[in-house]
Amino acid sequence: MPAESAERPREKASASARSTLLTVLGEFVLPRGGQVWTRTLVAALGALGVEEKSARQALARTAAEELLESERHGRKVRWRLTEAGDRLLREGTERIYGFMRAPHQWDGRWLVLTAGVPETQRQLRHRLRTKLTWLGLGSPSPALWVIPDASKEAAVGEVIRELDLTDRAYAWTGPSAGIGDTAKLISAAWDLDDVEKRYLSFIERFEGRAVASDREAFVNQVLLIQEWRRFPFLDPDLPAELLDHAWPGPRAAAVFHDLHNRWHRRAQAEWDLMDEEAAARH
Repeated sequence: MPAESAERPREKASASARSTLLTVLGEFVLPRGGQVWTRTLVAALGALGVEEKSARQALARTAAEELLESERHGRKVRWRLTEAGDRLLREGTERIYGFMRAPHQWDGRWLVLTAGVPETQRQLRHRLRTKLTWLGLGSPSPALWVIPDASKEAAVGEVIRELDLTDRAYAWTGPSAGIGDTAKLISAAWDLDDVEKRYLSFIERFEGRAVASDREAFVNQVLLIQEWRRFPFLDPDLPAELLDHAWPGPRAAAVFHDLHNRWHRRAQAEWDLMDEEAAARH
């Protein structure tokens, strides 16, 4: 038991370092051609409380996943996003910054998917769940997925083809037949009470926050994105017609975009300073 207890904090710290690294790559490296010095990343992660050893482990892990590749320049190492890494970060950026950006009209149609994956194929089940959750779908019962957004049809179809599940899946779109309790279906598919608490906590944590320096802007910008990036996984962004009270998501989105815009220039300036210092070191 003690050994297991010791492992869990290390695993959590490793996952946290990698998550922070991906945020930094998407926010600061991707817009600059996808290349960066090791020292820049170590310094940036250090400013965010990640120890150098953990930062280098996160880099190695991300490279092992073929999202980054390294090239040596004398005694220094420069990292470059791979095609897969570039695609992952661009898709994430689009989803994170586009999520709940503007209200949308609902045409009353749902998308329903059945996709059976045996318990024995746990990795495939995990990949399917991750990809469908990222698209906003919820699972009210085993092998059944739903979302009140028929426009996700093409994206869901792409996931099914990518995972080679075409012969084990079926989907259809259309309005509700009016049978059963829609509120119960929603409650079974998504934990909206938890999502609402997270939104309120996000608002309480960040609304009205000010920064006094470029370094503070950089740190708070990354923390802001780290917190916000979870919501596209958690919140299906349901139409107002399916919510029984004022949903805090739009207010949280306003806080996110306002602060991100306010801190952007100073955070980018701090990154450029760290990069210049890293490039100057021999």
